[in-house]
Amino acid sequence: MRAVADELGVTTSTVSQQIAVLAGEVGAPLVEPVGRRVRLTPAGRRLAEHAVPILAAVDAARRDLDPAAEPSGTVRAAGFATAVRRSLLPVVAHLAQHRPAVQLRIAEHEPAECLGLLAGDDVDLALTYDYSLAPAAFDHTVEATPLWSTAWGLAVPATSDTDTGDAVAVFSGHRDDDWIVNSRNTADEDVVRAIASMAGFAPRITHRADSLELVQDLIVAGLGVGLLPADGPAIPGVRLLPLSDPDVRLRSYVLTRVGRSAWPPLALVVDLLTATPSDRI
Repeated sequence: MRAVADELGVTTSTVSQQIAVLAGEVGAPLVEPVGRRVRLTPAGRRLAEHAVPILAAVDAARRDLDPAAEPSGTVRAAGFATAVRRSLLPVVAHLAQHRPAVQLRIAEHEPAECLGLLAGDDVDLALTYDYSLAPAAFDHTVEATPLWSTAWGLAVPATSDTDTGDAVAVFSGHRDDDWIVNSRNTADEDVVRAIASMAGFAPRITHRADSLELVQDLIVAGLGVGLLPADGPAIPGVRLLPLSDPDVRLRSYVLTRVGRSAWPPLALVVDLLTATPSDRI
């Protein structure tokens, strides 16, 4: 007892009290008297054997959680398909080459699904989007960092004779068409309805599809018109009309829970997502 007290810089009484507390927690006596000294009981010796890996695990956890520690661990990510391809996959390649101790576990989801997973602590970060004409409102529990944005246009059949112009004029030329919107998110539908309202009509939304490739196939089949990325390749039979005044821009974000971004692996992944390719080291 005295040797332990001297090592820890406390009194022998404090050591005795702490051992008594520990014995109460494990439900077994840990020391027994031998004359004027004490020795470990069989339970005490067994607990001492467990102490070595327990303390090693505690030290490992402290190193893992130390903001200054070398990043190590698995980061769970959810995001919409375009962001997974454009943002996450390059990070996966970078980690494999430069930081193999950090892995990404990826699930494809639309923004509302991502927010639910983030709130339930089922993922560590989420890649979501909104539109300039349909901004998202993030609550106080998340930190949102902008990533990139891209212009969207109106995809119509290649045979369409619609004149280009501002967004309202372009939409006016398709007031009698069927419209195609996303099946898993309402943001692009909100944009369609907003511009159509400026043009003085209510769009007839007939088809819903999550896949951008399927949207193009539906347009080629003559089943309607819809929004698509202006910088994406259009398949034969589809014509992309630029939209301006107002512009239609998709804006992407990386979201994390408030207070979580200091965890080294997560901080590394967020930094890589927000860095330019030339800045990744």
